[in-house]
Amino acid sequence: MSQEEIAREAIKHALKALRKRHLLEEGAHAPAFIALARPIAHQGSEWKEKAESLELELQQCYKAQSRLSEQLVVEVAESRASKASLQEKEAAVADLQKELTEKRDECSQLTTDLEEKIKALDLVVSENKEIRAQLEEMSIRAKNAEAESKVLIDRWMLEKMKDAERLNEANALYEDMIERLRASGLEKLARQQVDGVVRQSEEGAEYFVESTIPSACKSRIHAHEGGCASILFEYNSGKLITGGQDGSIKMWDTNTGALNHTLHGCIGSVLDITITHDNRSIIAASSSNKLYAWDVSSGRVRHTLTGHMDKVCAVDVSNSSRHVVSAAYDRTIKVWDLQKGYCTNTIIFPKNCNALCFSMDGQTICSGHVDGNLRLWDIEKGKLLSEVAAHSNAVTSISLSRNGNVVLTSGRDNVHNLFDMRSLEVCGTLRATGNRVASNWSRSCISPDDNYVAAGSADGSVYIWSISKADIVSTLKEHTASVLCCSWSGHGKPLASADKNGIVCTWA
Repeated sequence: MSQEEIAREAIKHALKALRKRHLLEEGAHAPAFIALARPIAHQGSEWKEKAESLELELQQCYKAQSRLSEQLVVEVAESRASKASLQEKEAAVADLQKELTEKRDECSQLTTDLEEKIKALDLVVSENKEIRAQLEEMSIRAKNAEAESKVLIDRWMLEKMKDAERLNEANALYEDMIERLRASGLEKLARQQVDGVVRQSEEGAEYFVESTIPSACKSRIHAHEGGCASILFEYNSGKLITGGQDGSIKMWDTNTGALNHTLHGCIGSVLDITITHDNRSIIAASSSNKLYAWDVSSGRVRHTLTGHMDKVCAVDVSNSSRHVVSAAYDRTIKVWDLQKGYCTNTIIFPKNCNALCFSMDGQTICSGHVDGNLRLWDIEKGKLLSEVAAHSNAVTSISLSRNGNVVLTSGRDNVHNLFDMRSLEVCGTLRATGNRVASNWSRSCISPDDNYVAAGSADGSVYIWSISKADIVSTLKEHTASVLCCSWSGHGKPLASADKNGIVCTWA
């Protein structure tokens, strides 16, 4: 019950007690009134008036007593309510005092923690000063080391120039020896012994055949819907492999123009393809940010290599067929273990890469970028070894010569440059009126005997240059759309080219 209800009950009990007392007192005085009434009746009206007056006074006294009783009850109730309120306030004061004590203890603990934090901060500041001093000392050492490295690089470059001069002398002697052997009718023997051009295939060993200058279209194949961006020949074989915008990989017999096999499973357009040296695996770079590796014999996807964040535009495989290198428009080059199917290294660079290839030893990656630079990277450390401005516009293609000493680059400036891999010096420049590179992924190629260069043009022509003469030796016209890529068979013929309409032509 609330305090108000308790007070009301108390007042009710007090009123009942007063009424009972009033009735008892009236009963007690009744005989006296009767006794007094008798003599007063005899004494006359004077006494009657006095009795009535006294009775009236008595009633007034009763009324005053009743009012005082009611006031007393109210005051008692108010007193009890005030007492209860006082008790509540005393309890609240006790709680507040307890809370104040807790807050004081908490404040004391926070003060102690603050002092500890200040001490720790002072310690960190002193350590920071020491680290800064060490950093300044290391910066001075780094600057000194950089200066020393520059001196060493200058010396190294001087030695490289000397080596290049000696190499040029050796090449001159080599060419003179070849001329003498040709004069004596021993050209074939010279190619076998000096160049060591014996190629191995699954059917056995066969000797290298000198590349012929193609002059006529041998076959015209509608290979893919939407365009064909990449083609290449199997090693030591006349089979042609094509990759198209329709996401399929197709294998063709160039002698008959017949389709031998189709590989499915690629999501997105095929932008570049490569094949292992044992012809067992084909790897494709796709616009779906992935690479796909097929087992040729079964036609099934062996690995799906994921990790790039943008379209993969270039791919190559090492001579050992162990490592694959890919470049994407996320500004990274990734090195993959083909046997295990995972990435072993990632190289990050400031400009997107359009084309790349392995060196002969598989330890160096050559990459061509949209800023026109040719860069060489260490595959193990991911370190930039050297860099040269190859073109005034984006590099679109990189091809390595058979002996690995020369790398061919093509660019959107419509120039094809030959670089010495050992010194990165330009050893040949090829251009032609009307030859215009069609896209950022237009692929040119070097003939197997390293004597010719083939490149497609936006006008549908295929241009053939002689490397020694640095001049056009043939212009092939059959395509009706921009030619995107060219590839030469390892047998020296035929030459294949593909255009934006998906038409593949073979030339002999």
